[in-house]
Amino acid sequence: MKLAIIGATGQAGSLILNEALERQVDVTAIVRSPEKLVVGVPYIKKDLYDLTKEDLTPFDVVVDAFRPPLGKEELHQTSLQHLIDILSGTDTRLLVVGGASSLYLDDQKTQRMIDVSDPKAPYYPTAYNMYQAFLELPKTKNLYWGYLSPAANFVPNGRRTGEYQLSDDRLKANSQGNSEISMADYAIAMVDEALKNQHANQHFSVVSL
Repeated sequence: MKLAIIGATGQAGSLILNEALERQVDVTAIVRSPEKLVVGVPYIKKDLYDLTKEDLTPFDVVVDAFRPPLGKEELHQTSLQHLIDILSGTDTRLLVVGGASSLYLDDQKTQRMIDVSDPKAPYYPTAYNMYQAFLELPKTKNLYWGYLSPAANFVPNGRRTGEYQLSDDRLKANSQGNSEISMADYAIAMVDEALKNQHANQHFSVVSL
């Protein structure tokens, strides 16, 4: 399997890259600044918005770990739309490093995390724009995709336990009653999905044990 990671020098992207390399996956980094890579790996030096269908179709799976700079959170929407546009009608699967804002809070699926989020909170622009970006995926025809939401607390420097549990598009807590996942364990779940393809065209989530 050939895997590409967009944003492979970011927090989540770099951990997904390392996890793939540990498993000897054929992986390529897609980055604007390859000098930021701390591991030796094939790379494509290109801005996400300049990527073409021809750039991505050689890969079986493309992981979108793009994260816009502060103040430009609307790029979550336009960047994902660009990837949807160029991958629709191809056999390349798009796996998105998603947000928790799109997860449902109830079994009836009437309320999402974004619905109870404070619009004045510092995280809100990211949460809102990630949610709006996600909404386009289920509407898209002829796209092979997956959207993996982390638990409510996505811990950048959390411990890699090597264990996790998957859920559907509803927010789930762990055995201690906390909804959290380390980025390192999230990376394991993402690479597992890339290799096993168990959630085709689905929104699903991951939480610690």
